[in-house]
Amino acid sequence: MNKSKPRTDPRVLRTRQLIKNAMIELLQEMDIEKISVNRLAERATINRVTFYLHYRDIPDMLEKMAEDMIQDIRQTMKINWDNANSTEQDDFLLLLSLLEHTQEHAKFYKVILSSKQSTVFTDRLLNLITEIISARLERRKSDDTNQSEENIPREISIWYGSSAVIGTIIAWIRKDMPYTPLYLAKQITLLRSR
Repeated sequence: MNKSKPRTDPRVLRTRQLIKNAMIELLQEMDIEKISVNRLAERATINRVTFYLHYRDIPDMLEKMAEDMIQDIRQTMKINWDNANSTEQDDFLLLLSLLEHTQEHAKFYKVILSSKQSTVFTDRLLNLITEIISARLERRKSDDTNQSEENIPREISIWYGSSAVIGTIIAWIRKDMPYTPLYLAKQITLLRSR
């Protein structure tokens, strides 16, 4: 018996993509507070009723876009939270896949992560990175504990690591990605090993 999840109608996917693209375009032009459903629907070439078939309001739409972003990242990174045999190379590959995904969707990330108006995306990404770092710290703790890491509270290590990664990604995006994902992943890895 096939237990795959039900397929979403391609028309629904197309409409949601039109709305998402319209939102990204509008965020490039104006503050989020100035974006109305009317303006969004007009830009997406749909009517208001169609918008409301998909979303309750603009905050609901942003929330769902953030959920989709995290699902896309998880899929891209193929995260296995319980991989006890994970190595530094695996951590590097996770970081590299995150950066490649960010570069591939540069327009979207540039708007939503470098915008001061829509923190829901940055918060979701920060939560995901925090989850990854927590899992990695837990694994390393069970493997062998580094003496210098014992004196640093786990919570502070997680805050520092996740904020450093997010901050670096945001700065990279704002500077129009002057480095390749591979180069940036190597540099972040070198900084983390110091």
